[in-house]
Amino acid sequence: QVQLVESGGGLVQAGGSLRLSCAASGRAFSGYAMGWFRQAPGKERECVAAISWSGVSTYYADSVKGRFTINTVYLQMNSLKPEDTAAYYCAASTRLGYHIASRVAEDYDYWGQGTQVTVSS
Repeated sequence: QVQLVESGGGLVQAGGSLRLSCAASGRAFSGYAMGWFRQAPGKERECVAAISWSGVSTYYADSVKGRFTINTVYLQMNSLKPEDTAAYYCAASTRLGYHIASRVAEDYDYWGQGTQVTVSS
């Protein structure tokens, strides 16, 4: 059983940066497609970024394009805005095709517990 653990969240001023990491325990962490999701109070969970198992394909929500960068290990968040405030979750999938990056939560098998990101204005 894979357990995911996020780290790197915190409080930052608008315009600042954070790097969220996702680590796995329980088994070697390779061969997974990854996704980062966030959920703010009173809002639905949304995928902000995803990357395929191959690392070739990526997806970014329009709201974060040009500011966030995903790789297979972390999510780099630059030029943060107060509207980025949310709990952020990493997710891993064993079922997606080699070059498929998915924004669909149901495609993911494993989830972390989340890390809070708060951006002050």
